[in-house]
Formats: sequence, structure tokens, C-alpha cells
Amino acid sequence: MKLWMKYLLGIAGGIILSFFVPAGSLIEKEIFGLAGDLVIRFGRYIILPLILFSVTTAVIKLRENKQMLKTTLWTLAVTVGSSVVLVVIGLISALIVKLPHIPITIKKATELPFLNLSELLTKLFPYSGFEVLTEGEHLLPAFLFAFLAGTGCAKAKNETKPAVSLFASLTHVCYVILSAFTQILSVGLAVITCRWFINIASLWKTGIYNSIIIRLVIDLVLVAFAVYPLLTRFLCHGTKVMRIAYAGIAPFLAAFFTGDSNIAITTNLRHAKESLCIEDQTAYFSVPLLSIFARGGAALVQTLSFVLILISYSELSISITNMLWIGSVSLLLSFVLGQLPSGGPFFAITIMCGMFGRGFEAGYLLLKDFAPVITSFAAGFDALTAIFGMYIIAAKTKTLHHQELSKFV
Repeated sequence: MKLWMKYLLGIAGGIILSFFVPAGSLIEKEIFGLAGDLVIRFGRYIILPLILFSVTTAVIKLRENKQMLKTTLWTLAVTVGSSVVLVVIGLISALIVKLPHIPITIKKATELPFLNLSELLTKLFPYSGFEVLTEGEHLLPAFLFAFLAGTGCAKAKNETKPAVSLFASLTHVCYVILSAFTQILSVGLAVITCRWFINIASLWKTGIYNSIIIRLVIDLVLVAFAVYPLLTRFLCHGTKVMRIAYAGIAPFLAAFFTGDSNIAITTNLRHAKESLCIEDQTAYFSVPLLSIFARGGAALVQTLSFVLILISYSELSISITNMLWIGSVSLLLSFVLGQLPSGGPFFAITIMCGMFGRGFEAGYLLLKDFAPVITSFAAGFDALTAIFGMYIIAAKTKTLHHQELSKFV
């Protein structure tokens, strides 16, 4: 059975289960909450070791084949380009369809969060390189460590042959564990989906957020079946783009219902390697970078959400200047959400409210109950970005091999 079919069965089971589990009950909050948390933790458990070993071997191979610069530039182009495209879609959606007002809350923000850029930079280079092993969520420090290790090995080939062989073996071990997790996730999705569906059903009944949910669904369909396929066909002539969309079903489902961009790495890697047949060095190098930086989905939902906050507080139309400010700030913030694989978009919205000021500092409270849905859609968009982006990078670096659709995992 295909991986996406197993995930759909797990999701269907979770939806059915949600009708028998009372919202807010001990079972839903404690037992299902703990089970879902354990699934997420197990999924993240193997990602950090895999990145440490696989990126090292990928860098060595890319340098040997003289593909490092080209792969890096195409990864950067996909990251920036996809984020800009998604922000533009978010702005157009906000301009074309007028979203309804959300009832103003009387709650006040007790403490406004802030973005500490200096702390982000110092985390990239801790006092000891071994400290990157303690980072459970932020993958960039581990990626940088592996990049430096791979560079060192590539420059001293003869002396580092034993280390290179060890890294390659450990990469294979970690990948086997990762593959096993992607199978187990189909069961875990039942528990996660149950809580997710209970939450969105209660939100839907209020009617407050229905319009923005519909808007996000329309944007998602547009991106998945029109924007990304057309861009891929334009950049990679003669490509059967629906094959990529087919490979993206399982990564999308995993990302959407878990709301976790790190979990999406597991399924994206499997489909990049085993379905799209992208060579290891490209897949291992680019997938983590796309998951860390290509967060255009977060930028899109941030844009729509902030526009919704503004129109809820004011009857006046939003000026072009403010729209440009919203789009540009959403775009810039999306690049620094790597340390928050889950919940990053809502955090960014709180930052935007504080930056905008003018009495909107507590505006994010309007969307506090809606935060899990925001996170789900952002993760879903980003998973699609990663799978289409990987294909484009591999096609442009000629590290792509085609196989029969029936052999996709």
C-alpha cells in the first residue's frame, strides 16, 4: 500500500474517532494530547542525527562533483522565489476577497513577545560544537556543523577516508530508522487528526473563521494544482508535473495535520529519494535548507491573518502602503522561523502586531483560538514548496532520475 494511502486511512480513522471523543474531555486533552506529543517527538528524534551525518556526506559529494555552488544557488533561488510568490498570492487574496470582521476581544496582551536576532545568531555558533546536539527544534546549527565537517573532509580526502565511511554508514542507519517512522506515522496521524478535527469542528460551529478557512483552502488548491505546476513546467521543460504533485500527497498530509515543518522533512526525504529518484547529495543538502528557510506558506497565512486583524479593528480600507508593509514584513519574518517548526506563523503575527503599533499590539489575540489552523495551512504550503522545489533543484543540477509512477512509495 502506498504511503499516502496509509496516511489517508489514519486520518480517516482519526476523523471517525473524533465523533466519539468529547471535546475538552480528559481523554482528548490528556491521553490524546500525550500520544500526539510522543508521535511528534519520535518523528523529530531521528532528524537531527540524520542531518549531522547526511549533510556531511552530501557536502563531500557535492564538492567532489563540483556542484556545491550550483546546488546552493538553486536552493537559494527556490527559497526566495517561492516565498515571494506565496506572499503575492496572499496579498491578492486579501485584496480580491473582503474577509469578514472578527468580534473584538476585550483581552489585553500582558507581555508582548519580541524577535531577538542577536540570540538567533549566537545560537548558530555556540561555544562548543557539541551543543548543536542539544537543539531539538532548530536544525540550522546542526546543518552548519555538518557543512563544516563535510568541507573539512573534502579538503583532506586521504586522511579522512575512515571518517567519511563512518558518516556514510551512519547516514544509512538513520535513513532506515526514518523510513520506519514514516510508516508508523500513519498510526500516529489517527490520534493527531482526532484532536485536530475536534478543534476545527468547534471553530467552524462559531462561524467566526469560516471565511478565512475557505480562502486558505482555495489558495492551497490554486498553489498545488496551478501555480507550482505551471512554474515547474516553465523552469523544467517537458516535466510531467502531476507526478510531483502525486509525490507530494504524503508530505502534505503529514505536514498539514501535525503542523510541524520538521516532521515534513521525513516524508519529503523519502519521496525525494525513492519516488522522484533525486540523488542523495542533492536531497540531503537541499531538503533541510528548504524546511528551515522556504517558509513562504507561513508568510502567506501571516499576510492574510494580519489583514484580517486590521479590518476587524477598522472599517476603513487598507492602504497600498500598509499592504506592501504587511507583505514585506511577512516575507522577512518567514526566513527566521526555522527555530519554530511548529507555531512559527502565529508567533510571527504577534511580532507584526507589535511592530505595527497604533493600538494593534494585542490584535493577535483575535486569532489565538485559530492558531492551530494557521499553523496547519502554513506547514501544508511549505511541504508542497519543498517537494516541488526539490524537483526543480535536482532538474537544474542534473541529479534527477525518472522512474515508473507505480514504483513511488
